[in-house]
Amino acid sequence: MYPAELVMPRKAELTDNGFEELLTPADVETVLAKEGTTLVVINSVCGCSAGTARPGVLMAVATSEKKPSRLTTSFAGYDLDAVQELRKHLLPYPPSSPSIALFKDGQLVHFIERHMIEGRPPQVIAGSLLQAFEEFC
Repeated sequence: MYPAELVMPRKAELTDNGFEELLTPADVETVLAKEGTTLVVINSVCGCSAGTARPGVLMAVATSEKKPSRLTTSFAGYDLDAVQELRKHLLPYPPSSPSIALFKDGQLVHFIERHMIEGRPPQVIAGSLLQAFEEFC
């Protein structure tokens, strides 16, 4: 588990912008049982990938006319049980952090894995999310 002093500033980047934390398996199940769209960011301390994932997500949410019903996040290596529960809903994709998932009525409809984030600027990540928001939100 990562120390809080590494995690908290990275969590705050999303929670300070309206993202609800999923801290327990029950939180995950409750939010994914709701109708509508749910964006889930599996946050990470990884500087290269998470450092572009968070800004890309925030850019997409800020600029899109169509937005998910709910914005949520859980932190890999810190919110262990919640992330483990989330990953059950991401199958058949292997564990990936950071990663970004869009669910509609509890079903995974769009997923951005770490390898799709690495080496890409926030604008590219935002572009992928904007297309998904347009299609599913």
